[in-house]
Amino acid sequence: MKLIALLGAAVMAFAAQAQDTIKIGVITDRVGVSKPYSEPSTEGLVFGANEINRKGGILGRKIELLIEDDQSRPDISAALARKLIDQGAVFILSMSLTPATQQQQTVTMEAKTPQMTPMNSGDTLTTQLPNPYFWQTGPLGSIQIATLLAHAKSKNLKRVALVTDNSDLGQLLAKFFKGGLEKSGIQVVSEEIVPRGSTSATAQMQKLRAANPDAMFLAGVLTAENVLIFRAYRELGLKFPIHSSYNLSVPVYMSVAKGLIDGVTFVDAYDPDKPQVKAFEAAYRKETGKDPFNMHGYGYDGIMLVAEAIKKAGAPDKEKIRAAMQSLTYEGVMGAQGMKYSFPEGKRTGFDPNGMVVRVYEGDKQGRVVHVGQK
Repeated sequence: MKLIALLGAAVMAFAAQAQDTIKIGVITDRVGVSKPYSEPSTEGLVFGANEINRKGGILGRKIELLIEDDQSRPDISAALARKLIDQGAVFILSMSLTPATQQQQTVTMEAKTPQMTPMNSGDTLTTQLPNPYFWQTGPLGSIQIATLLAHAKSKNLKRVALVTDNSDLGQLLAKFFKGGLEKSGIQVVSEEIVPRGSTSATAQMQKLRAANPDAMFLAGVLTAENVLIFRAYRELGLKFPIHSSYNLSVPVYMSVAKGLIDGVTFVDAYDPDKPQVKAFEAAYRKETGKDPFNMHGYGYDGIMLVAEAIKKAGAPDKEKIRAAMQSLTYEGVMGAQGMKYSFPEGKRTGFDPNGMVVRVYEGDKQGRVVHVGQK
């Protein structure tokens, strides 16, 4: 009887061990300024995790997502990173605002817990802290401007205007846009800011009209303020072309800026003709009944990269996962056709500098790809 009891206990222990989950922490923004990006990216991440679990999980164990909302507030974000680590997360995915992601790093570096953001674009995320446990796979702001400039080369631009908002990310993108423009020998003749909470952008656009630029570059990331800019542009009858950051790739503009965005070019990391995109969209639509867009793809690729790293590590061991992630090469949904994520020696930014595309709004719809990469 004792032998039977011991065997029974062993079987139960083995079964319990087999059913252990691999905990992945997720810090997102459900109510703050990043919600338009964070929410769909997190939906794509959850869809990817469910897909992985349906196929048996990782190393025979299911993924368990521990999702927290930081409201894009850095102070809350750091506390949540600590909470997730204490709950057993072996990896943290940040789907929040760039400053919040930055603050999380102070915790993950100390705790030696792997962390990645699949969507943030700030160039400083991997340079402000020497954190070997952090990676960034969203396209950098510097890559955005370089891709837009490559597309604009044929336009022979000499004098341009730069418009943004007063958000941290909007200011950061504007900084990199200005640096890229000036490095290319293009003069920035007018710089304007439309502050958060504004009710009109007419005054700023009147100043642009007086400066008479060859084109306008838009680095703002606040949806309502960008709509004000487009409305003033149309009402004043301005004709110079608008080139925008990847903020304009968020489909919300197709409804909130209806009739205002035809002809606007924007940089994106999503090619609707890419085979992986078509397969992802079909699967997502079948599972959820909804149409995905680029932000869903960022989250989907994020969880897939983490899963590949854990699989390559052979165990949910943080140090082994760190080494596996650093050596990973992966072709996902995002990026131009043929693009692969990778982390060259000493680098922790994984998006290929030639992996972005430029698309154009045709009417109120996100249209065709008109340029690929920085060449």
